[in-house]
Amino acid sequence: MNRIAAFLPLALSATLLGCSKSEDAAEPQKAKAGFSLSDQMMRELKIDTVRNEPVRHELTLSGQIATNGDKTVKVYPLVGGVVEQLTVELGDHVTKGQVLAVIKSGEIADLQNQSSAAGTDLDIDRKNLQVLEDQYAAGLASERDVTLARKELQKAAGNVGKTRKQMNVYGVSADGTYTLRAPISGFITEKNVTDHMQFNADNVGNLFTVSNLEDVWILANVFESDISKVKEGYAADVTTLSYPDKHFQGRIDKIFNVLDPESRVMKVRVRLPNPGYQLKPEMYAQIKIQNTEDQKMLAVPAKSVVFAKDRHFVMVFRDRQHIETREVQVAKTVGDVSYLASGLRDGELIISQNQLLVYDELND
Repeated sequence: MNRIAAFLPLALSATLLGCSKSEDAAEPQKAKAGFSLSDQMMRELKIDTVRNEPVRHELTLSGQIATNGDKTVKVYPLVGGVVEQLTVELGDHVTKGQVLAVIKSGEIADLQNQSSAAGTDLDIDRKNLQVLEDQYAAGLASERDVTLARKELQKAAGNVGKTRKQMNVYGVSADGTYTLRAPISGFITEKNVTDHMQFNADNVGNLFTVSNLEDVWILANVFESDISKVKEGYAADVTTLSYPDKHFQGRIDKIFNVLDPESRVMKVRVRLPNPGYQLKPEMYAQIKIQNTEDQKMLAVPAKSVVFAKDRHFVMVFRDRQHIETREVQVAKTVGDVSYLASGLRDGELIISQNQLLVYDELND
């Protein structure tokens, strides 16, 4: 039973007729007389064409997933108080306008008192004006008195409007509480508040951070020696520890043209869509930056190259009876493409799938 039939039953087969086992197996051979690929084997092979293509350059960087700063909002308290109700936890998804926390505040109570007093003053000034206008009509009050009363009424109305606007901004309830609501839809990516926490608005930072994670940023580190190799618009292939077999495609959209004085690295940013929210903030990522050079070289699929006896070979295909094992010099491999310095010509056909089995059969 020949070797291909032994390893791929019902899939690949070949016949060797008139082969001499005494031939030197150390050197790769052209297809021997009588060698022919079966129909089944032809269906299992893949044939590719050698092409002269621009050489791609690849630079591997490390970095981290970050929230999209343009879609991230910090939520601060308006005035000090005590957290009466906390409705969300870190990592929760919220919608715009959703209540995050309810806060009871003495300052809000004062504001309500001011609003009530302003309303009372407005009613009094309105009645005073009515009385003076009646007296003026009867000749019992001067025009100046009426004018002053109108100004007092306008002032009182202004105070009422001011306090009502403040209460609308704070979202004040009748019981002296106000609510913090989500300014955008997204995830709670930072939470600096606990239930029943008491705080002063002057000495507390943001209570929440809400981030829309429908797209994220990758902040990659570029060492000083590699700065010339990155430019805006270069393609980026991103992988993570969580999804090692999944590739996320993006492009460099910003270069931060400063170096960190301690780490001596420059940051570049890659923006990525994030369907299903697979990418999480602070995840580590590997970023392969790719660009195309002006230089051209012969290119073949990297998987078509066979490494044996400390050399590289490809299987050159003419027809099912004529297959040659050709040594090549690989200049570089970038992704799934190998660039060749010598060994092939533009337009030649090569086997790029199951070529190793054919190589073993011809060079056993």
